[in-house]
Amino acid sequence: MQRFVQKTIIVTGGGGVLGGHMAQAFAMEGAHVILLGRTLDSLRDRQTTIEKSGGQCSIHAADVLDKSSLIAVREEVLDRHGSIDVLINAAGGNLPGATVPPDKTIFDVSIEDFSRVTDINLMGTVIPSLIFGTSMASASLGAILNISSMAVDRVITRVAGYSAAKAAMENFTRWMAVELALKFGEGIRVNALAPGFFIGNQNRSLLTNPDGSYTARGQLIIQGTPMRRFGHADELNEAALFLCGPGARFITGVVLPVDGGFSAFSGV
Repeated sequence: MQRFVQKTIIVTGGGGVLGGHMAQAFAMEGAHVILLGRTLDSLRDRQTTIEKSGGQCSIHAADVLDKSSLIAVREEVLDRHGSIDVLINAAGGNLPGATVPPDKTIFDVSIEDFSRVTDINLMGTVIPSLIFGTSMASASLGAILNISSMAVDRVITRVAGYSAAKAAMENFTRWMAVELALKFGEGIRVNALAPGFFIGNQNRSLLTNPDGSYTARGQLIIQGTPMRRFGHADELNEAALFLCGPGARFITGVVLPVDGGFSAFSGV
């Protein structure tokens, strides 16, 4: 039995590896999935894959930092589908200037890039949550799922700006969960997933060599992951479906690790 028949799911960053796979999982459960991204080209491949598998999917060019473009999407979605049932905030990313490579120090970080990384990872979650969350609040029903990181609970070298932004986003997740439950009732929930190390477009060259072997940093990560491998993109799907579905109706304000044991392991 499909779990999300006649439900409308919005996925920001729908052209990315993790966001795209989660979107496809919801489509296979009967939902109409709406992918958002800055350019339609980044979304069309995923739309084609979903539709070839029998799912329902539409795409919209929208910047998660642009309030007016998100409002336009919200109004169109409500006109066509009548409700917004789930929002997945999968948009995010990093910039070289907000990282600290081995030959640099924190004092070499670009403040401009640090700010941009904070914008995309924190405000890129806050703004869509506020824009699309209004329709959920009006109905006192809906689920918001944010994407956090292992970089929140422990220091992972290099990713200074990204770590700070994701930590703030986790706090916002808990804060909004409490706010919505207290003021709009038990039917609207906010949770997050904290992926471990998955290989995507942005980190592939950092973690793997052209021949598929691991780089030195990739080896360090594997040593810190008890399951001794990277995650596969579809291994977030069931956790996402669960947290956004009726089986999690008494769960809000949590951050669920999907990390192969990385967060539990002391290294000893």
